[in-house]
Amino acid sequence: MRIAVVAHLRHPIAPPFPGGIEAHTWHLCRGLRARGHDVTLFASGDSDAGVPLRSLLRKHYEIRYPWHRYRATPELTAVLDEAYAGALAELSGGGFDVVHNNSLHRFIPRLARRDRIPMVTALHVPPFDVLSRAVASGIAPWSRMTVCSTAHGRSWWPLALPDSASVVRNGIDLEAWPFAPAPGHGAVWAGRLTETKGPHLAIEAARIAGVPLTLYGPLEDRRYFDTEIAPRLGGGISYGGHLQGAALAEAFGRAALCVFTPLWDEPFGLVAAEAMACGLPIAATDMGAAGEVIGDAGSLAPAGDAAALAKAIQDAAEIPRDIPRHRVERFFSIERMLDGYEAAYRQAIAAQDTPAPNVEFAPHELPPRAFAIAAAE
Repeated sequence: MRIAVVAHLRHPIAPPFPGGIEAHTWHLCRGLRARGHDVTLFASGDSDAGVPLRSLLRKHYEIRYPWHRYRATPELTAVLDEAYAGALAELSGGGFDVVHNNSLHRFIPRLARRDRIPMVTALHVPPFDVLSRAVASGIAPWSRMTVCSTAHGRSWWPLALPDSASVVRNGIDLEAWPFAPAPGHGAVWAGRLTETKGPHLAIEAARIAGVPLTLYGPLEDRRYFDTEIAPRLGGGISYGGHLQGAALAEAFGRAALCVFTPLWDEPFGLVAAEAMACGLPIAATDMGAAGEVIGDAGSLAPAGDAAALAKAIQDAAEIPRDIPRHRVERFFSIERMLDGYEAAYRQAIAAQDTPAPNVEFAPHELPPRAFAIAAAE
């Protein structure tokens, strides 16, 4: 198949990965290429996923428009609208068999619906207003949606998934996260250091449990780090920097368990799967898909309850290390993820000529066919 992969533009699609969606897109491109597909990546110009690149921005937008300051502002909206509007003609007329949409931008699914482009839009986030409207007006038999967990699907469609949607769970490269069978020491926490990821809660729970904890990850919100994390460091709590790839896998392998503390409806939780692949049981807050991902490889606590999370840390430490690894091998490999996406691609392509569904669609919410810059929503 000739496949266009459209990326989110906040960060480059290249290691080191600041978040799960960048890692997902990178592995998706390389995995599809390895299966013999002709893949073109639409992303920021500083991306490198080992496939031909169509640059939508010279560099990723976080450099000039930090997300925590510019989220939903007219300035950032205009930048993204211009970038994606410039790609619509090529996506529509570029001869692709299917488009894989990881952009989280409203133009792309609406383009698929309007121009009957076989497309799979991966919904990596819970519903929010602009994207929800784009999904409602863009879904069609040839414009399919995927969610990355059953819990994630319920956040989008509480009663049941529509016929044009399916669950494709995220997958990881098992060779990149090698199993470490020897018992480790202390706990690790990894992710973007921001309030919704809950590292402050992990620190509080680790102190109660009497377990040393090392935090790893990028400082997404410096003010949050300076006020809520830095004052809590010391006495067995440390910040190990932003490790990636083999260095983070090695750090996981040395630990006894992983603390995973989403304080929002986490659609999947890639870092939990990566830690589990290395043999770490998980102590987690019961938010979003955490329980679905962790299963019998960890212990859950109510969100915000540090004492309960401390008990979960103690319980998780008793789980044999082969249980987390086997769970990832069974459910969360890249190969299993690619199987799911290929099946969705085939369904979208086969349905290209089926009758249009009876859903509300507002053509004015796309740029005109001349692809001028759209007004900010």
